[in-house]
Amino acid sequence: MDPILDAFRAYFDEHELPYEEAEGSAILRLWFRGHHGEWICLAQSRLEQQQAVFYSRASVPVPEDRRLAVAEFVCRANYGMIVGNFEIDLDDGEVRYKTSVDIEGVTATRQLIQNLVAPNVITMDRYLPGLLSVAFGGKHPAEAIAEIEAHRTPIGEA
Repeated sequence: MDPILDAFRAYFDEHELPYEEAEGSAILRLWFRGHHGEWICLAQSRLEQQQAVFYSRASVPVPEDRRLAVAEFVCRANYGMIVGNFEIDLDDGEVRYKTSVDIEGVTATRQLIQNLVAPNVITMDRYLPGLLSVAFGGKHPAEAIAEIEAHRTPIGEA
């Protein structure tokens, strides 16, 4: 029995998000479609460590010759982020956004899972066009980040 995976399952079921269980691991996989694209999400239970982790993984790897530019994009995007962070694997080009929480001493509630999932997919959707423009369009990372962050809505405004 894994209360972390159970909480993820309940949240996905409540929001009618179909998922599959990765055989032999504490990971649930699902596809997510945002305004700017589609990508795979991974919900992971690290039960022994008492941690819940949620990833949004870009659906295509970054070509080898653009990985350093995307690494710069990732660093620029991460600067100032409070909840979550982007990661790039320089060996295979995988890019993902991660949110996580230590749940030691607390229950993995619906609200806790929502606080992992919602900001994650919103952030991935927001940054995905810039990420792709750097990875496949040759855009300079600073330019891509400036365009994304120029459209940032101040807190309290809709």
